[in-house]
Amino acid sequence: MAKKLVAFFSASGVTAQAARSSAEAAGADLYEIKPAVPYTHADLDWMNKKSRSSVEMNDKNSRPAITDSDAHIGDYDVVFVGFPIWWYIAPTIINTFLERYDFSGKKIVLFATSGGSGFGKAAASLQPSAPNATIIEGKLLNGRQDKASLAEWTARF
Repeated sequence: MAKKLVAFFSASGVTAQAARSSAEAAGADLYEIKPAVPYTHADLDWMNKKSRSSVEMNDKNSRPAITDSDAHIGDYDVVFVGFPIWWYIAPTIINTFLERYDFSGKKIVLFATSGGSGFGKAAASLQPSAPNATIIEGKLLNGRQDKASLAEWTARF
């Protein structure tokens, strides 16, 4: 049986809830990807081209700092990585996380929350940050998730 980790970044708490539910359903460990500087409401204003999130997402080389580096990725076979969809891709803090560790030979299964868009190019945009891993576009986890369906989904990996 594969050892699983659910790692997530949540700007407003929505993705955190999806991650907790997924980890519980999968019998997986849980790890929060925390920005060194937490995002404020103003930082997340996608309509403001000068907001922090807009500036980061417009710079493909942006790598927001994260607070720690103790995810122990080597202990896991499968890592579910969750995030809110920003501009049809993952926030660049997810690239920071993937580049911090060696994911060689790992299976990375993406899950996301979104106000209306799909994964877009999330998997493709993350692959260069974990070149020796297999990245799989997983599932959008919007709204309340049924534990049985989450367990069935996570068991596939």
